[in-house]
Amino acid sequence: MEEERIISPQIEDVEEERMENSLRPKTLDEYIGQEKVKENMKIYIEAAKKREEPLDHVLLYGPPGLGKTTLANIISNEMNSNIKITSGPAIEKPGDLAALLTNLSEFDVLFIDEIHRLNKSVEEILYPALEDYTLDIMIGKGPSARSIRLDLPKFTLIGATTRAGALATPLRDRFGIIHHLELYQTKHLTTIVKRSAKILEIEIDEESATEIARRSRGTPRIANRLLKRVRDYALVLGDGNINIKITKTALGRLEIDEMGLDDVDRKILETMIIKYQGRAVGIETIATTIGEEAETVEDVYEPYLIQIGFIARTVRGRVAMPAAYAHMGIAYEGE
Repeated sequence: MEEERIISPQIEDVEEERMENSLRPKTLDEYIGQEKVKENMKIYIEAAKKREEPLDHVLLYGPPGLGKTTLANIISNEMNSNIKITSGPAIEKPGDLAALLTNLSEFDVLFIDEIHRLNKSVEEILYPALEDYTLDIMIGKGPSARSIRLDLPKFTLIGATTRAGALATPLRDRFGIIHHLELYQTKHLTTIVKRSAKILEIEIDEESATEIARRSRGTPRIANRLLKRVRDYALVLGDGNINIKITKTALGRLEIDEMGLDDVDRKILETMIIKYQGRAVGIETIATTIGEEAETVEDVYEPYLIQIGFIARTVRGRVAMPAAYAHMGIAYEGE
């Protein structure tokens, strides 16, 4: 059984999903961080409402845990419309998509998570639905089969993906609004931690909120999970209130260092710096050495290590940077 990773940006269980839903902001004004995305969405939503038209189809991409689902729900709220939520792997055949689309009402939002994993045959049906709000479906089989065209209500599709490059170009081109969600700054994460603590009725001081934020890999989902874990330590080792001593003790025991790296991240850096002596290494080689899928390394671990300047992508492969050597306490002998 796979060991739970404290700083995984994926939702770990039903309980965490329930907690995350309770902490999600409901409006753009409550939404913290992603300032450029937020300001642009405010304009687009306001313009669509003034024109009395549905919002253009929206594509949100970026690493997991940054608030793509939250933003989809906020857009739906701001447009005063209902939202239906599904995911690419859940829509197995064209009939599944047809059922979803024909059950939408005017101006509804359809949110498809992991849209890059849509079946090709499903994607083909989606194109006219996005462009002309029509649905072509086949009735019957063999020589007597015929195609009928159904008119659909005007709706907004919001697609979310961690792998924008895996999207087919015709699908990507049908999104009028495309936004990249970036990893959060510590100041925004500190605000998120304090907001979550207030909702969960946890007493936390500014220094502790900042410490949790600093080690959260730029990801709100991880910040909220660490807050929950530190709260457990505060209840058992203290009086329930979170202070900096309890915070550092908890995060130390969870083996999350000052940069938010855990054992898996350190294994990646050790592989690159020690096993391969700082040479450029392919993603498949790194994944095999640490016992992970190449896709997981690329989508989950790598974005943060690149963002903080620890590794770089080159045409020859991944290279460890001087900052990674310093963090691991190893002398840098590169160029």
